[in-house]
Amino acid sequence: DLVMGLLDPAYFLGGEMPLDLERARGAFAPLGEKLGASSDDTAVGVYEVINQNMAASARMHAVERGIDLRGVALIAFGGAGPVHACGVATLLEAPRVIFPVNASVLSAFGTLVSPVRIDLARSMVRSLDGQVAADRDLLLEDMRQEGRRILAAAGAAAEDVKYRYGLDARYEGQGNEITLWVGEGSSWPATLDETLELFHSEYEKIYGLRIPDVGVEVVTWRVAAWSDAPGFEVPAVAAGSGNPVPNRHRDARFRRGEDAVSVPVYRRAELGAGDRFDGPALVEERETTSVIPGGWSCEVAPDGSIVATAVTATATAKEDSK
Repeated sequence: DLVMGLLDPAYFLGGEMPLDLERARGAFAPLGEKLGASSDDTAVGVYEVINQNMAASARMHAVERGIDLRGVALIAFGGAGPVHACGVATLLEAPRVIFPVNASVLSAFGTLVSPVRIDLARSMVRSLDGQVAADRDLLLEDMRQEGRRILAAAGAAAEDVKYRYGLDARYEGQGNEITLWVGEGSSWPATLDETLELFHSEYEKIYGLRIPDVGVEVVTWRVAAWSDAPGFEVPAVAAGSGNPVPNRHRDARFRRGEDAVSVPVYRRAELGAGDRFDGPALVEERETTSVIPGGWSCEVAPDGSIVATAVTATATAKEDSK
């Protein structure tokens, strides 16, 4: 990222941790010699491989759950996430990337504002038939009591605790289960027929078929117990001019075999709601840099998030896949 010009060696961590550009470029020289490529092209190649690996992991994660990622927005968080997000989104044919405020600490922020929750699981192998209810309800009550006890220690009142129920099930004779969530309530929220239909539907969604005339077996019963967190509203940011002025320009490279181009660099703290700009562009903040390649158009949302929309995503994805 540094060799490509995506990061400013004098502004990493807001300038608190200077980076050595020449040593970074020199570190690529041995690999570049083996590949017959310059240090600059080798760096871009590494960037592309990283994007491909991230996209492949996302595809596998989605396939395991029977989800098609095409058309789904990508959220860029973490320190390095915003640097790679648009590249990964292009490979996934995702038309939109959202760069939230304070992206580098989004997970920590989520921990602070999320409901207090405990997930409990107990193994009890039972056929999913008309005889299962009594044993199931005794086990669930024991899990609800444990959930109330743990949440009470975290400051949640017993009357505020809510429950969600799930199970890990399989067709009898199989060695692997699928997890499905059935619903919420003070007790098991579904009839036997509803639970069976939910299993068959989820199994078919994942594997593309149902197995008729074979019983269903539950291996693990699940209860998620939680209490709502105090309300929190994301503060709005001040309105911008609509046409923000870059802080400066920096040479950056986005593709192998191409020269570096002069790219506008924006300071995120200076952007306001309604501001618009097109890629290629870089948006710097203390903990991360949002990389906007060419073919993407950005708008700052009322909460300060930068929403990048692909303008030429399809053509770029086809070219990158060659």
